Amino acid sequence: MRYQHLKQEERNEIAILLKKGYSLRNIAHALGRSPSSVSREIKRNSAKRKYVPRKAKHKAYVRRKYSKYQGMKIRENSEIENYVEEKLRLSWSPASISGRMKSDLGISVHHTVIYKYLYGQYGQHLCRYLRYKRYRRSKRMKTKSVREIIKNRVFIDQRPVVINERKRFGDFEGDTLGVPKYTRQTLAGAIERKSRYILARKVSRLKNTMEGFKKMFQSLPALSLTLDNGVENVHYEELEIPTYFCHPYSSWEKGSIENAFGLIREFIPKKSSLKSYSQSDIDAIVEIINGRPRKCLNWRTPKEVFQEQFLNNECCTSG
Repeated sequence: MRYQHLKQEERNEIAILLKKGYSLRNIAHALGRSPSSVSREIKRNSAKRKYVPRKAKHKAYVRRKYSKYQGMKIRENSEIENYVEEKLRLSWSPASISGRMKSDLGISVHHTVIYKYLYGQYGQHLCRYLRYKRYRRSKRMKTKSVREIIKNRVFIDQRPVVINERKRFGDFEGDTLGVPKYTRQTLAGAIERKSRYILARKVSRLKNTMEGFKKMFQSLPALSLTLDNGVENVHYEELEIPTYFCHPYSSWEKGSIENAFGLIREFIPKKSSLKSYSQSDIDAIVEIINGRPRKCLNWRTPKEVFQEQFLNNECCTSG
């Protein structure tokens, strides 16, 4: 499989998942990349121990720019260029040329720079003197099966219009709050789209997210659920609720739950361990938020709208 440089959308998603506490392996699975690629990206392009997508992109650009320039180090110095050509004609390898050049010319040029020169437009004619007669490095044609983490996904653009317009009660968005590196506990959260009513359950670890959702929805008329592509959502079919997924690297498509977690962060700061918060504490936090008047609800509270809609739904069902 041919390597491709990371796109800006992927860097944005890495930053989001890092903040949520995802491991490098889980981030790699979500992006369809190898864990080593993700690890290398974070290590090389972080600034002051923080991974910022915009700065990471610039650092990668500068590195590639000067990497490509290295081949020109030979082209711009006729003494070096003539020396490389002379020794190649004597069947010397680039490694041998590099090792001897320092003592002969007093100049140090790494053998990879010589290869870049040879594989570039100015050194192509000298490739015939290479021992293996290769004009460019061979690409590995090893095929690798692409693993689809979440099976049978239905993406958000196939979601019914009635859900998009928030006209129906019972349509939810779900997500997890994230996991700090020193703990496994996290928060499974959901928000009813029409009323903006928030639900939250503490779960022992990320892979138990579906158990948290089951407890939240067991007595509610959940008609649909919108999730992202996190590995914790692999077993979404266990909920037996019509589920729609955001497009990869587009967590903003479920903006209601993202905003809800922002409100919860007022009480549970980032990197806080949920060991310090019981389910009763979380219920109290959510109760406060659900009791705040919202402009989008004509200054009614999510709790008032939710209870009204819930009662109306029960009456319609029983009738």
